[in-house]
Parts: sequence; structure tokens; C-alpha cells
Amino acid sequence: MTYDRLVCANCAAPVSEGRCPVCRANRERLQQEGFLGGINPMALIALLAVLIAALVLLARQTA
Repeated sequence: MTYDRLVCANCAAPVSEGRCPVCRANRERLQQEGFLGGINPMALIALLAVLIAALVLLARQTA
């Protein structure tokens, strides 16, 4: 989720505007998370390995 759609519970303004300290802190946190919401790189590598293994098994079954 991007912060441009979030509404602050503290000031009821869009978080992207950063009107209050809570908005600014959450906006900064969301910007730092980066690609895929800050997913652990090792978890991403493990997921990729499982996907490749599944594709290899599928290719062997159809051949």
C-alpha cells in the first residue's frame, strides 16, 4: 500500500501531506521500506528457490 491513500488518525489529513508529526513519521517509515514493503532478502531468495523447484518438477512430469 502506498502512503498517498492513507488518512492520518491524528489529524484526518492524507499522510502524504505530512501535516502533523504522526503523518511525517509514518510517511518517512513507508518511504524507507522500499521495494516489496521491506521484505527480508533471504525470504525473497527462498521463495524464488521454491518457485524454481516447482517449475522443474512440473517440467519433469510433463516430459
